[in-house]
Amino acid sequence: MLKEYLTVTEVAGPLLLVEKVENVKYEELVEVELPGDDIRLGKVLEVSGDTALIQLFGGSAGVNIFNSRVRFLGKGVELGVSPDLLGRVFDGLGRPIDGGPKIIPQKRLDISGNPINPYARNYPSEFIQTGISTIDGLNTLVRGQKLPIFSGAGLPHPRMATQIARQAKVLGKQENFAVVFAAMGITFEEYDFFRRDFQSTGAIERAVLFINLADDPAVERIATPRMALTAAEYLAFDLDMHVLVILTDMTNYCEALREVSAARKEIPGRRGYPGYLYTDLSTIYERAGRIKGKPGSITQIPILTMPEDDKTHPIPDLTGYITEGQLIMGRPLHQKGLYPPLDVLPCLSRLRDKGIGEGKTRDDHAGLSNQLFAAYARGKEAEELAVILGEAALSEADKVFLKFAAAFEQEFVNQGYHEDRSIEETLNLGWKLISMLPRAELKRVSSEEIAKYMPRTEEAQTAGEPPASAN
Repeated sequence: MLKEYLTVTEVAGPLLLVEKVENVKYEELVEVELPGDDIRLGKVLEVSGDTALIQLFGGSAGVNIFNSRVRFLGKGVELGVSPDLLGRVFDGLGRPIDGGPKIIPQKRLDISGNPINPYARNYPSEFIQTGISTIDGLNTLVRGQKLPIFSGAGLPHPRMATQIARQAKVLGKQENFAVVFAAMGITFEEYDFFRRDFQSTGAIERAVLFINLADDPAVERIATPRMALTAAEYLAFDLDMHVLVILTDMTNYCEALREVSAARKEIPGRRGYPGYLYTDLSTIYERAGRIKGKPGSITQIPILTMPEDDKTHPIPDLTGYITEGQLIMGRPLHQKGLYPPLDVLPCLSRLRDKGIGEGKTRDDHAGLSNQLFAAYARGKEAEELAVILGEAALSEADKVFLKFAAAFEQEFVNQGYHEDRSIEETLNLGWKLISMLPRAELKRVSSEEIAKYMPRTEEAQTAGEPPASAN
């Protein structure tokens, strides 16, 4: 029989202060019974002597300090897991919202998880194909990596998230692959879009969805990514699956963290966010990876919207320190009508070179990627000069690179929402584009690669050059 306390002394936002408690532990799960048999869940945020601070998941509206009963359950917040998780949709606390039956768990796991011992980590080195050329070709996603997407208000990151979830695959092997999708603080329209897309394309069969809506309690938002990662860890390290975790929107998560921190009257850090924001984010991001001796893996794509498109805002700034690169959506590209509007130049995948090359993608991948990046950068410089001086003032070489940059954006960056490009198609498209450039400017690909992969142009045929070897 659990001991009940009638010693609630203060209510502040989603927080309760309970006095004269015994043997209470940090992050212990709590039941608060209100008059009328309304039971709400919460967890212990802080213990000081015989006083416990409790965070309610359902908010504190209706809580009466005189007759609310508090029970400490002696365990943390848990998620019941089994293979039946696949194909299901849950709320932010792991309760089914798809009309299906409750999960009969094989085991129950604490959502706080355990950090992976650095010594036990296996280095990420295997290519994941997303079907999006700007990622696969230039900022390659590697199994076990954490690669965030930095977006902004009004940019199509929800569409890109569902496209990656639908298309992501591991090449060359028949392996169990799953997607865990967690959405935090989204509108009902966004939820309906995600649900319909997953169901209409059949991607729901290999996916687990955790949905926290904008009108759900903010404190529930803090549990949502941990619920998703607990499910991912079970699928990866118990069922030996390769799991891609997509978390959107981490900005909403951090706003909820700031709200709870303010209710606790903590001293704020940068822009009002708690001083432990870096530590808290790291407990989420560092749950990605591979473990030696286990075939499964967790790859993570957190998505966040930068307030006012500011990369120096605390959320993208700290995320960039913890993760292995970033994909940045550019508003100018979106205004041109390009999708997905990934701004290639500031994007970075620090593990790209570990997941590409012969036996993984293709032997020409590294050189071609570097050449495309360099040529596009020079084309954007020429574009800036043309704005200032006029296109007539450009050199002939600069005019070629200017033309290349426009073609690169229209053909390589731009692709359809349902267009799933293989890595071969992406690389061949890259060779087609750099064939626009003078041979003397191709300094990052070898002559052997040019001979093997460069498509023959009409000029080359007229000049009588020998055909390039077949790809």
